[in-house]
This record gives sequence, C-alpha cells and structure tokens, in this order.
Amino acid sequence: MEVTCHLDYADLQDYVKKVFGSGYLVVRISKINGGTQKVVYKLDFSNGFSCILYIWDPASNYFQEEQTNLDINERSDGSDLFELNNQYLIQQGIRTPALYDLNTEKTRYPFDYALVEYVAGHKAEDFLHHSDSKVQDNLFQKLGDMLAHMHTNNKKSYGKLNYEGINTESCHLLQMEDAKEQLSYSSQYLERIRANQSKLLDTLYELESRIKPRTQYGFIHGELGPDHVLVNDELNPFLIDIEGAMFFDIEHEHSFLEFRFGDFYRFLKNDTLDYNRMLFYRFHHHISLISGGLKLLHRGFPDKQFAQGLADHHSQSALEFITDFRI
Repeated sequence: MEVTCHLDYADLQDYVKKVFGSGYLVVRISKINGGTQKVVYKLDFSNGFSCILYIWDPASNYFQEEQTNLDINERSDGSDLFELNNQYLIQQGIRTPALYDLNTEKTRYPFDYALVEYVAGHKAEDFLHHSDSKVQDNLFQKLGDMLAHMHTNNKKSYGKLNYEGINTESCHLLQMEDAKEQLSYSSQYLERIRANQSKLLDTLYELESRIKPRTQYGFIHGELGPDHVLVNDELNPFLIDIEGAMFFDIEHEHSFLEFRFGDFYRFLKNDTLDYNRMLFYRFHHHISLISGGLKLLHRGFPDKQFAQGLADHHSQSALEFITDFRI
C-alpha cells in the first residue's frame, strides 16, 4: 500500500499492533486538511475500525515561532496539554474524542503522536445551514448546555491545568500584550491598519481601562468555532483541538462564540457576562485574527483563500469597531 504519512508504514503498523492488537491492519490513511498546529490523519483498518492519528510536528506548525516564545499560560500547542485537557474534560463529563495512546518517546521520530477516537459524523459548521431547523435547535441546545457546564468549572486563579504559579495580574492583560504585538505585525503589511494604528491602540487601551479586577475563572476551550465541534449521528457534540483549554475569563470564549456561531449563539449565550470584558475580548479577537491570517499567508498555509479572507474580514471588523466605538 502506498501512503503518505509522518510515520513509516511499517512503524505505524507496529505501533497500531501494540495499542490495539494483531487484528488491526491499516488499509487506508487519509490526511484531514485544515489544521494549523498539528497534522491529522484518519486511519481505516481491515476489520472496519477507524481512528485518528495526531502528529505534533513543530515543522508542520504554522505558529511554532509564537508557541516557542510563549509562557505556559499562553501556549495552545503540544501533546502534554492535549493529554491533560482530554483527561480533565472527560472527567467533567464534557464530550471529546477519547485518547487511546500517546507516544512521547521521540526515539525514532522528533515529534509526539497519538491515536485518538474517530467520531463519525460532521463538524458543527455543516449544521449552520442545515435544512431542518429542529435538527439545528437540538444540536446547538446540546452544545449550549455542554458549554455552560464546562464554564461553571471554576477556579480562583487562571491558567493551564499544569500551571502551578501564582497569578499577580489579571488574565486579560495577557491578551492586551498579545493584541499590541499582533497589531504591530499587521501594520507592517496592511496600509489601512498602519494608517489607523493609533486609533486602534487608543481603543484597546480604553477598553482595557474599563475592566475591573476578578478572582473567579471558568474553564474554556480557547478557540471554539463551529469547526472545532464534531457531531456524531446522535447529534451529540464533541470538542476537538483542545490544547488551548484553560481557566480564564469566560467572556474570552463567549466573545468568540458570538461572531463564530452567528444567529445560533442564542443557544450558547450567558446572561451573566461582563459587558466590558466582552467588548475588550471581541476587539482582541479581531486584531489577533488579522495577524493570524497574514502569518498563514506568509508561512505557506495551503488554503490561501481562507487565510486572506481571515485577514480581510477581521481588518474590516476592527476598523468598523473603532468607528462605532465611542471613547
């Protein structure tokens, strides 16, 4: 069988045999496109079983430069975070594909890899335009209930599950510094961002100044769009790409959900959110996604149309924000 995979076929088959047993013969390997920080393959076996192979290869991570320089609470990549968050979410009753095995030996390959449950079905984004409104209502209500449960897992300090330090500053200040860095990057390549850089910064500082201290944080996914939710045949949602999950302001999550899910955010909304935090994080997301799209373009991401669209859309959104916002 001719395949293209990060692992040599003989090594892959040997690994599968150790995890599942001798009755599992890989007959098809399919690369799943779209990932920016890890590589994903679907493995099909001769006995009808299927699973997912995750590869955390720094050489295939379009944001490896940023991840290398981040502290533990800003990282959103790595098999260690995947394993921790996978275990925690399942313990809390939050659906996410099961982890069958994680290999971190790095003896033959310079990267970690894992075998993970394959959830047959579609991504939640496929249901945004579904023809049956009852199906949509059923799914997004389930997702809303699941997220509400996840967000009520509280802690008095923010950070990743493996963070053992003491926080001396508010968590939103991490995003404040990030926004300034991303704005600086984008202004180098987009004239309209460069021309409005002072106004964008002034708005960012004003939004930040309105945030009052907090000492209670919920557990969030960190980048939860409809492309990060798998839906099985029973319309049960499963969270994927969970490496960035952590205790944080839940407004960070909700401000992202609001524009990613559009009209269906009504099933996910929370009436107890801090309005000023929602504004701040929404603005941060726009600034971050401008530079995110540009970096994908600059680093050879295969879907150039998606990357360009990301930068263009959020450039327009950020500029509209400062036009509508009154300091």
